[in-house]
Amino acid sequence: MRYLTIALAKGRLAELSVKILMDLGFDCGEMLQKTRKLIFTDEKNKLKFILVKAGDVPTYVEYGAADVGIVGRDTILEEGRNVYEMVDLKFGRCNMCVCGPASMRGSLASHSPLRVASKYPNIAKDFFESKNIAIELIKLNGSVELAPLTGLSDVIVDIVETGSTLRENGLEVLEQIVPLSARIIVNRVSAKVERDRIAHIVTEMKNRT
Repeated sequence: MRYLTIALAKGRLAELSVKILMDLGFDCGEMLQKTRKLIFTDEKNKLKFILVKAGDVPTYVEYGAADVGIVGRDTILEEGRNVYEMVDLKFGRCNMCVCGPASMRGSLASHSPLRVASKYPNIAKDFFESKNIAIELIKLNGSVELAPLTGLSDVIVDIVETGSTLRENGLEVLEQIVPLSARIIVNRVSAKVERDRIAHIVTEMKNRT
């Protein structure tokens, strides 16, 4: 039996995923320890777990370096990789939103082009195209809330969990784009070749969330 490889997004989603996998009897507790290791093996169940940056999880799965991945839906939408999105694990819930000063509410379409700053340019582009709103897109990697405060952008597209950071900076949610949560994704070939083993893991994890 070959090893089945599961890619986990580093950070909070990995911690939550590992705890569920441990509850299911998989040997992956070492991933919660401080270590430089990136590959962890469960010999009994013939599983390998790899820790990668969230944005790389869909890439590893699409190309077959991982059979299964657990990552946020924001990453799945932004990366647009050719994978199966199997199950909503219902943790890591938040929303992708258009945010900005209250003065921008109801007037997004009147700004042409609308200046939009985001860490998620593809999601932002697709959303505003669907609304037929012309935009000038600015890709940022850091604190996007700073963009409208300094005049760099009119609005931002970002993940909103509690909204406290927005409120502290005088910003608010103007429109919700899509709800987000952790999802299981599967390589298209693996879904056929390892159908039963993957279906077992997917079903068990779904039943625990």
